[in-house]
Amino acid sequence: MTLVTETDLAHRPGGRPRVIVTRRLLPGVETRMTELFDVVLNADDTPMTRDALAAAMRECDVLVPTVTDRIDAELIAQADPRFGMIANFGAGTEHIDVDAARARGIVVTNTPGVFTDDTADLTLALILFTMRRFGANQAILRDGQWKGWAPSTMLGSALSGKRLGIVGMGRIGQAVAHRARAFGLEVVYHNRRRLPSALETMFGARFEADLERLIAESDILTLHCPALPGGAPLIDADRLALMKSGACLINTGRGQLVDEDALIDVLTQGRIAGAGLDVFAREPSIDPRLLALPNVVALPHLGSATFEGRGEAGERIIANIRFWVDGHRPPDQVLPDLP
Repeated sequence: MTLVTETDLAHRPGGRPRVIVTRRLLPGVETRMTELFDVVLNADDTPMTRDALAAAMRECDVLVPTVTDRIDAELIAQADPRFGMIANFGAGTEHIDVDAARARGIVVTNTPGVFTDDTADLTLALILFTMRRFGANQAILRDGQWKGWAPSTMLGSALSGKRLGIVGMGRIGQAVAHRARAFGLEVVYHNRRRLPSALETMFGARFEADLERLIAESDILTLHCPALPGGAPLIDADRLALMKSGACLINTGRGQLVDEDALIDVLTQGRIAGAGLDVFAREPSIDPRLLALPNVVALPHLGSATFEGRGEAGERIIANIRFWVDGHRPPDQVLPDLP
């Protein structure tokens, strides 16, 4: 790990590291960064182009990117020798070539756990809205088409007694499982590694090693796993075909996890009941066919969108930078995956 030294900082204003932030952060976080670092902020919040990212990495000691910034090996190779840290805003680092950074001695940090509860809350909201068809029925009300209460119209499905299949049982998956118990859901999960039995008991969760079986048996399938290498979809046409006709798909993980063309096809034909989506394959561009479907609840990537979470993430970034500047290993350093 490359650490910044007093000699490295001697030629910088006030001996402070030069930090470039790619997007607007909360005002309190930006103010604190300005006090501590020689910081360049993104005043108009326009996403940085690839050329702008390359230029930034030739000018700074620390880059603070977000999930919208792809930092690949080619960009890392162009960085100035003094460039020493990528302090990512967010837990996911699939958009950063961590191996290439490590080979150059560049430290990568993230903000793990900060958005766990926020994303789990949003997941449960999408489950509720999708299963109970709140989105479609709200549209009827807003369009002035509601004819009044009736015992056989505008019906959705109850949650209690349904089987919730969780793909990816990390922090967020576990937080979803914890919340699901309060709604009377049966929790089954698929993960690369099985959880300790004590955790399974605590969450009331059952492990299913066969992903296809989990998909076929779930009333609600929710995705909380990283994107696959190369961006291949985890939930493709074949796996969508395994889902029950009354089942719903929830994705608050990564847009690339789902083959959107195949999803649109099964939703249009009514082969599954609905989908609740907070992430999309080509954000911020969203296939208009998805938005036109009455059995889709779509949100604009709001999983982490709370004042509390975004503020805490900013504070964690500041702490990681300060640790690095002081010659210590940052608490949230990301290491390449072990085989």
